[in-house]
Amino acid sequence: MVNARSIMIKSTRSGEMDYADLAATLAVHRDVPPVLFANIGTTMRGAVDDIGKIKFILKDLAISRYYIHADAALSGMILPFVDDPQPFGFDAGIDSIAISGHKMPGVPVPCGVVLARKEHVNRISRAIEYIGTSDTTVAGSRSGISVLFLWYEIMTLGIDGFREIVAECMEVADYAVQKFSGNGIDAWRNKNSPIIVFPRRNENVLKKWQIATQGTDAHIITMPHVTKKHIDSFMKEYLSAAECRNEEAA
Repeated sequence: MVNARSIMIKSTRSGEMDYADLAATLAVHRDVPPVLFANIGTTMRGAVDDIGKIKFILKDLAISRYYIHADAALSGMILPFVDDPQPFGFDAGIDSIAISGHKMPGVPVPCGVVLARKEHVNRISRAIEYIGTSDTTVAGSRSGISVLFLWYEIMTLGIDGFREIVAECMEVADYAVQKFSGNGIDAWRNKNSPIIVFPRRNENVLKKWQIATQGTDAHIITMPHVTKKHIDSFMKEYLSAAECRNEEAA
């Protein structure tokens, strides 16, 4: 939107930021203060970038002016409710964060929340006389019903409710990894992530189940509506398709 120069940083196999590449890139481009986008749960692998390592690199390179935004669309509503979360919030040193409400807890309409340090918000705030308040949005307006939906979910579930839901998601995720591994299929997930990564095979089955794919990978996300029975049903078809293909090849 602002036509700012952007540079993509490499990632590791886990999906996490390649910090060596970040350091090398920052060292070369020192002409302007950097705006860094840290992923708190990447789309395909659920990786969480290490805010502490990012800040260490900035300090090591003597870069004092910077801005860190945390894209926590999914994991922003998961990490607060696990026993050992990766640091990702304002206490970790970020400047702003975005969280989606339609992913977790699953508000029925697309919505999200953006939080930023007040000093940054005040820089773009504009007083709107006819509504008697300040506007800090890009569009100038936003949906009120989505706010009510999200508020209702939060007030209904509460902290204990969120903890229970997240724990169930992680339990199903562990179950899925075990099912894959038990059948000799390499599957894994990042810490505190409901995203299970496994080999992209049997396209017809993946298409039927609407499984997201990228390159040689496919993934399942064990959101609250996904049960162990779903995992069993998918695995049965996934494995059956592989057996049929092997028989045809023979």
